[in-house]
Amino acid sequence: EVQLVESGGGLVQAGGSLRLSCSASGFTFDDYCIGWFRQAPGKEREGVSCITTSGLSLYYADSVKGRFTLSKDDAKNTVYLQMNSLKPEDTANYYCAAKRYSCTGNERLYTYWGKGTQVTVSS
Repeated sequence: EVQLVESGGGLVQAGGSLRLSCSASGFTFDDYCIGWFRQAPGKEREGVSCITTSGLSLYYADSVKGRFTLSKDDAKNTVYLQMNSLKPEDTANYYCAAKRYSCTGNERLYTYWGKGTQVTVSS
């Protein structure tokens, strides 16, 4: 059974940090790009960033560049999203998703999805 499980969300003050994890199972992790998306209340889901099979990080949301960092541990089938200098506008439900081979910011091309983890940033 394919599973993507996000964790690490929570409530944090503006300027604080959180590290989200996305743990994968049930598919060949090394063959998949792992993307992070977020959806704020009343807004469409947007692509945040993704990490390629070779470990290259790509960022799709200009607002997170310089603040968010992706990494992955292939031995643990886990991708991490380190979020620093958090802002209230980062408040959203964060999802990870998997797409075979190449990365893209187009969520429609992702095959597997987690259920999300809530991040709330207070001002």
